Amino acid sequence: MCLMAFAWQVGEYPLTLLGNRDEFHARPTHEAGFWVEEKLPDLLAGKDLDAGGTWLGVTRSQRFAALTNIRAPIAKAAPRSRGGLALNYLASDIAPGEYLEQLVAEADEYGGFNLIIGDAQQLWYFNSHDKQAILVSPGIYGLSNGNLDSDWPKQRCLRDGLAADPDGKPVELLELLANNRIYPDAELPDTGIRLELERALSAAFIIGKEYGTRASTFVRLGREGEIEFLERRYGSMGVMLGESSWQLD
Repeated sequence: MCLMAFAWQVGEYPLTLLGNRDEFHARPTHEAGFWVEEKLPDLLAGKDLDAGGTWLGVTRSQRFAALTNIRAPIAKAAPRSRGGLALNYLASDIAPGEYLEQLVAEADEYGGFNLIIGDAQQLWYFNSHDKQAILVSPGIYGLSNGNLDSDWPKQRCLRDGLAADPDGKPVELLELLANNRIYPDAELPDTGIRLELERALSAAFIIGKEYGTRASTFVRLGREGEIEFLERRYGSMGVMLGESSWQLD
């Protein structure tokens, strides 16, 4: 994913998360679904068909994982795909804090990343540059391709929108991800890419012929084991391709 906001232990639900996955449209992807053929029938997630991992997923037992990359335009190619970071946690029964402790030694084998993992009882954050596992305190957060709660305008806007109604209806909250506003140059972060590209990537919902927002996702974990999952999928130039939803007890 490239943008998310989440409410943790705020309001009625333990976790409510909104996220956009931005990617090249040519990269093969399987829409969200249960991974029955992969012998992970309790895992609900999208699948990157190029490297086999996922950017966001949840299991029937409410194990949850989501990741973003850290923008580094001159970074060398990494030997391992970041999608495996989320998948390996979701496919295991290891405690989230312990999983991140083990990840410290191998974090450099991946491109720069932010990883959020946990369940309805605890949520952890890991940034591959800092290499510190942080237990997330209750609150509402934004995350994109920098650090947690960096002051990027699209990240701030999405976080504030979720904060206005963290217990809101899924379809209404998902609309926050459709914001394609391009922000003024003075508000943009400096991530080392050319200004024209920085402008294009400043939108929460990125519209492009070759690269753009591929999926918008809503995930909510309830206090009695309930899970709500809603995914909208998009093609080149922001054309909507489909929508899927699940409500699990």
